[in-house]
Amino acid sequence: MTLKAAYLVPHPPLIHPQVGRGRERQIEATVKAYKQVAREIKEYNPDTLVVMSPHTVMYSDYFHLSPGGHGTGDFSSFGGGKKSLRVEYDQEFVKLLSRKGFSSGISIGTEGEREPALDHGTLVPLSMVLGEENSIKVVRMGMSGLSVLHHYRVGQLLVETAAQLGRTLVFLASGDLSHRLEEGGPYGYAPEGPAFDETIRKICEEADFFTLLRIKPSLCERAGECGYRSLVTLAGTLDGREVKSNVRSYEGPFGVGYMVAGFFPGASVEERKFGETFRKEEEERIYSLRGEEDPYIRLARRSLETKIREGRSLAWEEVENLPLPKPLKEDKGGVFVTLKKFGNLRGCIGTTVGMRRCLGEEILHNAVSAGLDDPRFEPVEEEELDVLEYSVDVLGPREPISSMDQLNPMLYGVVVQKDHRKGLLLPHIDGIDTPQQQVKIALEKAGISPGEAYTMERFTVERHQ
Repeated sequence: MTLKAAYLVPHPPLIHPQVGRGRERQIEATVKAYKQVAREIKEYNPDTLVVMSPHTVMYSDYFHLSPGGHGTGDFSSFGGGKKSLRVEYDQEFVKLLSRKGFSSGISIGTEGEREPALDHGTLVPLSMVLGEENSIKVVRMGMSGLSVLHHYRVGQLLVETAAQLGRTLVFLASGDLSHRLEEGGPYGYAPEGPAFDETIRKICEEADFFTLLRIKPSLCERAGECGYRSLVTLAGTLDGREVKSNVRSYEGPFGVGYMVAGFFPGASVEERKFGETFRKEEEERIYSLRGEEDPYIRLARRSLETKIREGRSLAWEEVENLPLPKPLKEDKGGVFVTLKKFGNLRGCIGTTVGMRRCLGEEILHNAVSAGLDDPRFEPVEEEELDVLEYSVDVLGPREPISSMDQLNPMLYGVVVQKDHRKGLLLPHIDGIDTPQQQVKIALEKAGISPGEAYTMERFTVERHQ
């Protein structure tokens, strides 16, 4: 069988004796589990070891593969020694994987390398499982801002690539779980932290990858995790297979969840093709939502679909005589249109004040901009239209405030301004729970440093979704 095994592993630098200097004994269960993984990989002796790290190069719409013949790294930035680990890259595997990704409509390749040194999300697992024996060739890859289905599909492509090359393969999903398990942890405590880790533990024990795909992005965000997408890619390597799984260890003594789990493929089974099942479920859900969309959402969807499918802008004159609510025809104001795909942001563009004759025309224009002009994403393509979810936020009037005490991120959006620099943040955004978080992000968007004097305004939003 091409895929020998796949593992979820954490990447705390202190697990390495050079860094821990004895503190690694506080995560002894993780150390012991890692040693077991290392023994198994040595027995498998795979041709290629693929490691996906959340701390290597990451792009919103592209999976990065490390180029060149080799990679090196050390623990000096974590207070460890400068003795480096060197691994040889499987260049033939990388080239074929890039080509297969392109033919599958997934952007994956070696362009855009920013830091060739091995990041700790790669260095920790490789140093633990390979040690000084580096005869196994490695593929180092990053995750992306693309959907869970893209990550799942990349897992499938890894196995397909190995099969075409006649390689045996082991996959390492490098990732810690929640960073919000206790107040003294790096990101404090959130109740979603333990909830996320318990959910992942159960999923791994049962190899329940369909539930994995259905985890809400908001739970991941609030838990402060960094391993979810690596684990989804791992699930993709096992698509359509019976799976024997076990959780080797779980602990979180530093406020961060560390889990080691192994997954071993068995016979082919049609009912475990979870990627295809999940896609169909999402398409059916989006289709059912269309019957419940209000006129604001229908205008946004019709505008973007007309632009992409017919190559023209939908004029207000074409729709103004439809039985639309009065505000769409008579009111003016700022409007934001947000697009999501499989739960992930796909585009968001808006205007803070009314720029056109009425709200309806504002929606028509901003829907197209959200789909085609958001600089964070590639333009929406026609095959995506049927799985997009829309929301339309109509901004209320702004009122000056003098204190963060006058903000509530669930009720009010905020505008910060210093001279010509201005930053706006909408209310009710997943992961933003305090006025301090809200203002911090708005200041960053505006390019205003916290030490500068700035003004604040708040506003309410009428959300349609």
